[in-house]
Amino acid sequence: MLVAFSVWPSGGSGDDAVHNAVAAAVRIVRASGLPNRTDSMFTTIEGTWDEVFDVIHRATDAVAAYGSRVDLVIKADIRPGHDHEITGKVERLEKAIADQAKASASV
Repeated sequence: MLVAFSVWPSGGSGDDAVHNAVAAAVRIVRASGLPNRTDSMFTTIEGTWDEVFDVIHRATDAVAAYGSRVDLVIKADIRPGHDHEITGKVERLEKAIADQAKASASV
């Protein structure tokens, strides 16, 4: 499964607290050993249900130290029997874009 999540403290003390909290969460994700990718809005992690949600739970607990409450957004792609989708989905998308560009150029 792929899970994109975003976690941050609220009720804390400013932008520095948010950056430090998110850094603490991302450190936990990266230390998990599971395939992951962080962008400006979400961290995506790939693994089994139990693996992924254990990491999200620990990342959320780490963020809790930075504010009086925690906000968490989760989006999951549950597709049994498919591995390496954190890169595979992007590779298929890039191929489709390239194929469309070739088709447009030949018209």
